[in-house]
Amino acid sequence: MNILYFSSIKGLISPLLSTNIANSTVVPSEINLEILTVNNLWMMLCIALVFIMHLGFACVEAGFTQSKNTVNILFKNTLTPAIGLVSYTIIGFNLMYPEFANGPGWFDFNGFFLDDFAGLDYNQNYTYWTDFLFQAMFAATAATIVSGAVAERIKISAYFIFTIIFVGFIYPAIGSWKWGGGALDAMGFYDFAGSTLVHSVGGWGALAGIIVLGPRIGKYLNGKVIDKEGSSVPLATIGVFLLWFGWFGFNGGSVLSAEPQATSLVIMNTSLAAAAGALGGFLMGYITFKRLDLGMVLNGTLAGLVGITAGADLMTPGLSLLIGFIAGNLVVLSAIGLDKLKLDDAVGAVSVHLSCGIFGTLAVGMFGAKAGWDQFLNQLIGVGVCGAAAFGSAIILFYLLKKTIGLRVSKEHEEQGLDSHEHGIRGYTITYE
Repeated sequence: MNILYFSSIKGLISPLLSTNIANSTVVPSEINLEILTVNNLWMMLCIALVFIMHLGFACVEAGFTQSKNTVNILFKNTLTPAIGLVSYTIIGFNLMYPEFANGPGWFDFNGFFLDDFAGLDYNQNYTYWTDFLFQAMFAATAATIVSGAVAERIKISAYFIFTIIFVGFIYPAIGSWKWGGGALDAMGFYDFAGSTLVHSVGGWGALAGIIVLGPRIGKYLNGKVIDKEGSSVPLATIGVFLLWFGWFGFNGGSVLSAEPQATSLVIMNTSLAAAAGALGGFLMGYITFKRLDLGMVLNGTLAGLVGITAGADLMTPGLSLLIGFIAGNLVVLSAIGLDKLKLDDAVGAVSVHLSCGIFGTLAVGMFGAKAGWDQFLNQLIGVGVCGAAAFGSAIILFYLLKKTIGLRVSKEHEEQGLDSHEHGIRGYTITYE
């Protein structure tokens, strides 16, 4: 009885399945199926590597912030990629890659949701679905950058509304200007894997957030910067290594194929810049603070990664070391500058992603295969245009949230911790008699 039942159901749905799949699995004669398969597998691996970066961000943010807010941090970082994937599916992807109908421009839109029957249509070196997922992981990363900077005092409802709009509209609209074949791409602006389009855009959003929110209670007293001890230095360290690991997919996947020479060069340059960034953070941290500052080493590593991302395919190994080292020094100086301005960034996100994202983008015009005055001007214009759009839209959005639903938690909740008030559980439950 059961066998006959399932056989009949299979008979009903098989024609539908076979029609759609048969129409989309015809491989054009000029495409080598084996090469296509290898490229697609490599891109899917890179998707997994970029996805694991969200765990890295969660660990860094939870480790660098106070234990009384750990569950709140993890709650935000768990839902951020979920919100990012959904909003990017509904509107973001077709806003970022609109195939500008009237030539390179500033805005176009292909319609809501994805192409339901494009799953096996080949897009250059990989499938439509692979293309979407790789880009979706990038999109969610931009919102995660903001999360770290505004940690420990933002209302979670306000943060989620910001994330929906930022990932669904702001990030993809800006990204379309270069990666979608828009106006900046036509001008000659270059950003290989997102020093500006991902990291600086997220960094501008983070800067807007900390300006509108204000510093955490007790962060700046009588002209002094009061350190807020993080909950777990080991957790933050694990997070940085997870991010370094994920960056192999972030930059390596941006080759958009598994071509051996290009992917090898990009991954090597990525790792060299990270290593040099760690050394730069260590040296500048020691010169500035007269101590062996692990936090600056960790952020220096991330700074090197952000710095090389715009030109990872254009640099020699020596130039990658130089860019990473400069970025590692820059992130320390940037963090000091923000504190002097009383701009409280809980994890150093603005210094890592904005300051070093700008530097890395400009470095394309200063070093490597595209270096030259004309290219530097293109890079400078791109940084300025993207920065104005990202910062302007983010600060308006944060201000509107502040004036409507409220942006900041109460003084009582901030002082006692968001975990007990908003989530009812603690992140660390080990107690001693």
